[in-house]
Amino acid sequence: MGVRAQGVSQDRYTVIPRVLIFPFASDGKVLLLKGSAHKRIWAGLWNGIGGHVEAGESIIQAAQRELQEETGLLAERLLFCGAVIVETQTRPGIVFFVFKAEGLNGNQHDSPEGNLRWFALDEIHQVPLVEDVPTLVGKVSRFQAGSQPFWGLYRYDADNQLVMSFEG
Repeated sequence: MGVRAQGVSQDRYTVIPRVLIFPFASDGKVLLLKGSAHKRIWAGLWNGIGGHVEAGESIIQAAQRELQEETGLLAERLLFCGAVIVETQTRPGIVFFVFKAEGLNGNQHDSPEGNLRWFALDEIHQVPLVEDVPTLVGKVSRFQAGSQPFWGLYRYDADNQLVMSFEG
């Protein structure tokens, strides 16, 4: 089957792929990144680790690369927890793949993307977060190997407020 047989058409929805990783320590703490002031999006807000999938790499390769670039850490286990389509009302939209990183090793360091900090789950509400982080951290913290992934859809209402829905 050639490229033309793939059925790609400008009439269909297209998405930009991204990855989002939530590293967890053995004590249950989660590592978040505070976006640096120069970031175009999420400056000054706490989020998981992640970014764009580059041409020529798989989703899991992108997750491994982003984790290492932004934290200096490697994960013994990257568990795929779910995927979220973000309806941007433009073309292309966004899809991001959510991972839980466990068995971390390496030399943790901040990066140009921002500063890192470990949080107990009951502490994350004390800092300014990207709006979906509390929901996603909750889902990922409960995720175990062999669990079914979740499937999310985000859209924005008439007041430009995020509306999240999940299956699984």
